[in-house]
Amino acid sequence: MGKMSDLRSRFVNRDLSWLQFNARVLQEAEDERNPLIERIRFLGIFSNNLDEFFRVRYASIQRMESSTDEKKVKETLGGWNPTDLLHAIQSEVNVLNDRVERVYDALMGQLEAQGVKIIDEQDLTQGQKDFIRKFYVEKVSPTIFAMILQDHLPFPELNDASIYLAIRLWPKLGGDPVLSLVEVPAEIHGRFVELPKYGKNYLMFLDDVLRHNLQYAYFLFPSQRIEAYTFKISRDAELDMDHHDVSRTVLDRVRRGLEDRQVGDPVRMVYDREMPSEFLAYLMGRIGLQNSDAVIAGARYHNKKDLMRFPNIGGPELEHPRLEPLQHPDLDMEKSLMNVVRQKDVLLFLPYHNFLSLVRFLREAAIDPAVTKISITLYRMASQSRIVSALINAAKNGKKVRVVIELQARFDEENNLHYLEKMRKEGIEVQTGVEGLKVHSKIVHIERGTADGGKEYFAVVGTGNFHEGSAKVYTDYQLLTANPVICADIARVFEFLYEPFKVIKYKELLVSPHYSRSGIIKCIDREIAHAKKGKKAEIIMKFNSLSSYDIGEKLYEASKAGVKVRLIVRGICCVKPGVKGLSENIHVVSIVDRFLEHSRVYYFSNDGDPKMYLASFDMMTRNLDLRVEVGAPVLDPRIQREILDHLEIQLRDNVKARVYDQEGRSVHRVAPGPRIRSQMELYEYVKKQAKKRRA
Repeated sequence: MGKMSDLRSRFVNRDLSWLQFNARVLQEAEDERNPLIERIRFLGIFSNNLDEFFRVRYASIQRMESSTDEKKVKETLGGWNPTDLLHAIQSEVNVLNDRVERVYDALMGQLEAQGVKIIDEQDLTQGQKDFIRKFYVEKVSPTIFAMILQDHLPFPELNDASIYLAIRLWPKLGGDPVLSLVEVPAEIHGRFVELPKYGKNYLMFLDDVLRHNLQYAYFLFPSQRIEAYTFKISRDAELDMDHHDVSRTVLDRVRRGLEDRQVGDPVRMVYDREMPSEFLAYLMGRIGLQNSDAVIAGARYHNKKDLMRFPNIGGPELEHPRLEPLQHPDLDMEKSLMNVVRQKDVLLFLPYHNFLSLVRFLREAAIDPAVTKISITLYRMASQSRIVSALINAAKNGKKVRVVIELQARFDEENNLHYLEKMRKEGIEVQTGVEGLKVHSKIVHIERGTADGGKEYFAVVGTGNFHEGSAKVYTDYQLLTANPVICADIARVFEFLYEPFKVIKYKELLVSPHYSRSGIIKCIDREIAHAKKGKKAEIIMKFNSLSSYDIGEKLYEASKAGVKVRLIVRGICCVKPGVKGLSENIHVVSIVDRFLEHSRVYYFSNDGDPKMYLASFDMMTRNLDLRVEVGAPVLDPRIQREILDHLEIQLRDNVKARVYDQEGRSVHRVAPGPRIRSQMELYEYVKKQAKKRRA
């Protein structure tokens, strides 16, 4: 009991910490310094994040309630029991949802002041009614399926990505109301319908288009009154892979798991608070929601994640001005990139640099007659992937192309299955990860013959996925290198992926699941030893999440020894900074802005001989112990200096940086001097570096 309570007092619970991260996303919707449309879209990001949280984390905690191993569960949850934690989550979510509704109403008011008005079915002029009627008949009605609810019939399977209208029709001839459901076909038509301009620009939710036309949809049920209330559910999104079923291939198990996910247990329902209580109770009973599930009263509109795609029909000033990605100064797109990388390492800093440089690098390898083999790991890919196109091109040119694709990349499984089949048809050797481990590393290995009959090697190791879409909005590093030691280590990672039971040693890389945890701890221990000798000792870590108690305890130890520890954390941070006698030397900031901070950097001052790693892993048990991850040292002092500059700029941010307190909550950092918005400063830094190099 003592150990569990100690955990709870020493660390912030990971799930409550994550909710605080999403609260920071909500702050961006509240921040009047952001353009109006961007603020609306941040509301969508908040909603999308929360949906995923309930589908994954909330559902997982619910499952723990039935566990018989109470000690293990409490240890997993940082000293909490599942029931108390679920209550705490629900309480926090209710507070956040109240904020969302206030912000939404305020933003819609500001939008109208800009000449864009959202109207519902009660506000339509005759001309707008005619337009909506025509739009419904010609486009929407063929995609509408009315599901009549009857007690003796099974309840329809509901899609947790959709919004539904729960409908009650009161027959003209009297009798019990007819109950029905209609799925709002937002995936087909979009959530927002633009109406003809009439003084102002007008938008209408697709939900309200349906409401206005319900009498036509239910013409078989002449009604004196029709009521319609929106609701949505979230299901447990855990894939049941049934690893013990050896008769099925991994592909079969993923396909089966995806089918099962569609009917996973419901864990959350958000409904229009105007819905009558007896109608709500009926739906909950038929859906199968339990008392421990989150049933949340909301406003008229749900699935606010659709706000991520909110159209800008106002002026360009309502959005962020576009930042064009910069061409890397060392990479002339008209000349061989391999020649450059052969001479020196090249660091792509996304989205500030152009991701097409990486695509171009692979395309060059695909057509170079001397290239014999290309190996790559793929976790997430764009729907129209140029990376995959380059690999197919290589295979068509006779190269041996080996791809390790992770089929269990949550919510991207179907896209990955599609590409797996496409690549195999083109003659590419595709392996579906490693049994029991997710392959989350971002690595490429290229083998090339030389004129003297020998071989040379190139490698890419990065912090982000090889994904053209995310490369525009995620901050990530991709390191292109011909360093023989790094290339040899990358080749060994692929050897492990193809023979996972083989013991592999690496000279420079930190590789999960065997060496990344011990490697990071070794680096921290070295800083502790320096501090105890009175030497300068400093750690800077930038990552998405820190939930590993082992790493947390080691950072506490470093703090107590006098090591200066600065953390840049996007999401979860279980460490409590600034606690007297425990973490006085730990400082934590979080940056939420127009780009999603995604890069992982681990820096150790090492008494004047700095060690720095770029990695695919966060400080989480899943990354350190349950995945194949790669962290690569930055050996070029010039690149190391650049990355350190990037980190220092972020640590000086006083516009979009939030400082963590001892309870894991965060407030905007206030610092004297000029305003520093790090993401914009970094764009200018990269631009200046390019000019300097060309001079």
